[in-house]
Amino acid sequence: MEGKPRTVVNVAVGILMRADGHYLLTTRPSDKDYGGYWEFPGGKLEIGETVEQALRRELQEEIGITIGQAYNLRVDMVDYPHALVRLHFCKVLDWAGELTMREGQDFVWTQLPCQASPILPGTLPVLAWLENMPADHNDAA
Repeated sequence: MEGKPRTVVNVAVGILMRADGHYLLTTRPSDKDYGGYWEFPGGKLEIGETVEQALRRELQEEIGITIGQAYNLRVDMVDYPHALVRLHFCKVLDWAGELTMREGQDFVWTQLPCQASPILPGTLPVLAWLENMPADHNDAA
């Protein structure tokens, strides 16, 4: 007997990149699935939101920054035990405000190859993709 079809959860994900090539990773709050795992910041789309609107809201709520333009990079589907998630990865090159971890997360500015551990499974393919991206693609989307 097959289970019911799973609802897809859409998530906006921000890849914040500094001019020196470092990017931001944050840990998942300890009270969530995969608590303590490193990931790119972001969160679920609310009804009626675009990916960019959700990313702006989530990054303000979670880490206290206001982003400039977000460039859509790729979309990945990840089947976690707790949810079927469609991850909308967006590159963000400019933002305003001080990083404030409002959910008790840790954060790190890191570069490739990534040394943070453990990494959220849905983040691993994107790290590999970023590592193999041509250098000129890192300047703008």
